[in-house]
Amino acid sequence: MELPIDQTDEPDMRGADTFTESLFSMRHLDDFVPADHPLRVIRVMVNNALANMDGLFSQMYAADIKGGRPSIAPEKLLRAMLLQVLYSVRSERQIMEQTQYNLLFRWFIGLAMDDVVWVPTVFSKNRERLIEHDAVIEFFNQIVQQAQQQELLSGEHFSVDGTLIQAWAGHKSFVSKDGGDDDGDASDFKGQSRSNDTHQSSTDADARLYRKGNTASELRYMGHTLSDNRNGLIVNARVSQADGYAEREAAKAMINDARQAHDKPETANITLGADKGYDAKEFIQALQEMNVLPHVAQNKSARQSAVAQAIANSEGYALSQQKRKLIEQGFGWAKLIGNVRQVMVRGLQKVDQLFVLNMAAYNLVRMRTLGQVRLQGANGE
Repeated sequence: MELPIDQTDEPDMRGADTFTESLFSMRHLDDFVPADHPLRVIRVMVNNALANMDGLFSQMYAADIKGGRPSIAPEKLLRAMLLQVLYSVRSERQIMEQTQYNLLFRWFIGLAMDDVVWVPTVFSKNRERLIEHDAVIEFFNQIVQQAQQQELLSGEHFSVDGTLIQAWAGHKSFVSKDGGDDDGDASDFKGQSRSNDTHQSSTDADARLYRKGNTASELRYMGHTLSDNRNGLIVNARVSQADGYAEREAAKAMINDARQAHDKPETANITLGADKGYDAKEFIQALQEMNVLPHVAQNKSARQSAVAQAIANSEGYALSQQKRKLIEQGFGWAKLIGNVRQVMVRGLQKVDQLFVLNMAAYNLVRMRTLGQVRLQGANGE
């Protein structure tokens, strides 16, 4: 029997350390991406969403008949921004640097092998346009719509929660609003009376000094999400300034949006799960007025819970308490893989855009996973 070359008894010859590059290449970028690469499924979902946004993109730019210099396609910008989240790339400068030599990145963005990579300042210029036209929010909504079409959402049973986002501003920037002298090092809070009423960050005026639980006071924002209990997908996301009322106010707005989006909002059996921090009489009453059943964890620490015991004893309540923990996965992913643990942008609108984009990326990753599970189940694996 003839042995393979590497199993013969013949001695190995040293290979030549040469580099010969062909003048022309007949291969496509798609040839370099493995058929089972995770980005393939994600790219299909992303392109479907972007195709549905064509009308919005047309409104963002001047008509071709008016002339002008062609801009970078917004579709390419959004794909690049998604890559930055999916691959934990710290900055726009780094994502552009890696796109220069990373064929996978070029393929996902839609840049040919010999296309020139744009400069990082393009992101800064176009981010304002994306914010002005709510392009990232529309992209998020398109991904949620695909989840609905794939029957991955219940549409009736939800959970809500909030998370702290560290602002791109330090203690030294937190100075008096009237410009007075704070006497000493601005990062030293001992013996000084400082609050959001009298002080403000000189680098990010929208950030607020805030602490929660055992955490230290930091300049922060607060991110809020509403998840669907069927698979833990995020169906609504937003950022607010950090304060003690932000979580409940955001929750009321998001669950009201979800109720209005239902085919039959008046008769829908909508439930909302939440942790003990949402157990407040005003919040529970607001939910009931919206015809939403409050599946909020009871807080009985030296007080009476606002959640009726009859609700707490129900089977649906117990299921909501179990399912609401899925919402934490979105926060954990966005802070570990994404870039919202400490944002590198300033201003409420920019932080909001970044947070919503991270939640859209999380949904894409989870939807791909759920699709694989369905496929394996269909194949009997």
